[in-house]
Amino acid sequence: MTQTLQAETPVSGKIPPAALPRSLPAQLDWLRLFRSRRVGPATFIRMIRKHGSATEALGALPDVAAAAGVKGYEAFPLADAEREWEAALAHGAVPLLLGSPDYPPLLATAADAPPFLWAMGNIDTGQRPTVAIVGARNSSALGVRMATRIAAELGELGFVIASGLARGIDTAAHRASLETGTIAAQAGGIDVIYPKENTDLAQSIAEKGLRISEMPIGHDPRPNDFPRRNRIISGLAHGIVVVEGALKSGSLITARNALDQGREVMAIPGSPMDARAGGCNQLIRDGATLVRNAEDVAEALSVILTHGPQPRRQERAPELVQSSAPPATTGGTPDILSLLGPTPVPEDILVRQLGQPVSEVSAALADLEITGQVRRHPGGLISLA
Repeated sequence: MTQTLQAETPVSGKIPPAALPRSLPAQLDWLRLFRSRRVGPATFIRMIRKHGSATEALGALPDVAAAAGVKGYEAFPLADAEREWEAALAHGAVPLLLGSPDYPPLLATAADAPPFLWAMGNIDTGQRPTVAIVGARNSSALGVRMATRIAAELGELGFVIASGLARGIDTAAHRASLETGTIAAQAGGIDVIYPKENTDLAQSIAEKGLRISEMPIGHDPRPNDFPRRNRIISGLAHGIVVVEGALKSGSLITARNALDQGREVMAIPGSPMDARAGGCNQLIRDGATLVRNAEDVAEALSVILTHGPQPRRQERAPELVQSSAPPATTGGTPDILSLLGPTPVPEDILVRQLGQPVSEVSAALADLEITGQVRRHPGGLISLA
């Protein structure tokens, strides 16, 4: 592994360059579309590509909602977008738009990349090769020591360290990589530091590294915000290292996101007697790369950094129930709801099951998302709401 690393060339963007806003009113429309009710990343991208700009997409949004049966739908108010914009700038944050040169290139390749991010710090940090390090909040002394050592050594090799600014392993990883490059993905607003005890650390990251958030200014993080944040952590990185994590933990959610995004998943093994090592040991049992130090991590990522992502064994995706009758249709649109359930399934499997053109299924899913009948999950998965 050489000392000087170059970030890999991103996959061709989902946002046409001509659609990127070039004025403040157009940027505000971009924010308004992203903040509009039931407009997720996939729907946002589809509408931008179909209508050519956020301004035109905003104009079409009420009609799309009406056609889907939602009455009285209104887009996110301009006044609220202006207040958020002014508050963010007052805190020293800058906008990062999906498809722009400043947007983290690896995150841009994720299927559910946030169309809009607030950023605070050195945005060039997001352009460098990155490894995510995550783990338990109630970490052991040995876990903290391992996270600190691996983060510091990876920093010396030229990697930026991404994590979630949480207690325990996240905190150790950020502190150890402050001088070499670190990115904190926040679950709340860019101005809301959680936990409060990391206020000084967050300030140091804003001065020496980068903090990012897709949430509005002033947003206090809620439980369901952390899984959303986790897919950003894994999306930023070429690979993820789980240092400690219980069998049911946010760290394993991040690892699952990483698998869905085609990232390398690595884990530090631990004692079977320590519940905090249960998740790591399970990941290794299921095919994650066992790593002991930074050299192991660099070796695992060397093929990816040289040749790009390689095919890897993945867990079998849940299959849809095969019906003996063809899918019901309504007005020529496949009845997607009859093929969905509470268990998330990949959109491409749904498309194959329906036997319909991708564009028609995507449009129908966008309508169902706007009406609140389906829910999108990290990794391009879909379920009934």
